[in-house]
Amino acid sequence: MAVKINTPITREQTRELKCGDSCLISGVIYTARDAAHKRIYELIEKGEKLPLEIRDAVIYYVGPTPAKEGWPIGSAGPTSSYRMDAYTPLLIEKGLTGMIGKGRRGPEVVAAMKKYGAVYFGAIGGAGALLSKCIVKAKVVAYDDLGAEAVRRLEVKNFPAVLAIDASGRSLYEAGRKAYLDSFNL
Repeated sequence: MAVKINTPITREQTRELKCGDSCLISGVIYTARDAAHKRIYELIEKGEKLPLEIRDAVIYYVGPTPAKEGWPIGSAGPTSSYRMDAYTPLLIEKGLTGMIGKGRRGPEVVAAMKKYGAVYFGAIGGAGALLSKCIVKAKVVAYDDLGAEAVRRLEVKNFPAVLAIDASGRSLYEAGRKAYLDSFNL
């Protein structure tokens, strides 16, 4: 059974989620990839206002394709999350509670997740056209000059994801690998 999550998501709520949970996310999430993360990071370092409310927010690592007529967005599949790892611990410290992407996270990111109470959702790579059907509205809110990598405010309904790393640092990448190897007595 899927866990239904409505954003924004608080640090207290993240601590209730467990590694491996199948989740359906509804509400507002933001898009940002490496170029946008770098700019946001620099704003935080300068003490300037951010182009999005970071507290209790979920950021989806995606660079969507242009929308077809009548659609809010084009194909919107996750990108590799490690590219944001240099910027993520500071964003988590400032209130970010959720991230959606694909692939493992570095030890500094996991440490920040454990310290502050954030989670990482895995979305299915290669399923961008299907995932885009869960996006009901999309609007660029910052860095339009970045094209597909601009920061967008998305409204999503029942966006499917698996909790890949929970707020205690338990990782599906490690637990799943171990379970697989144990099944073969390796």
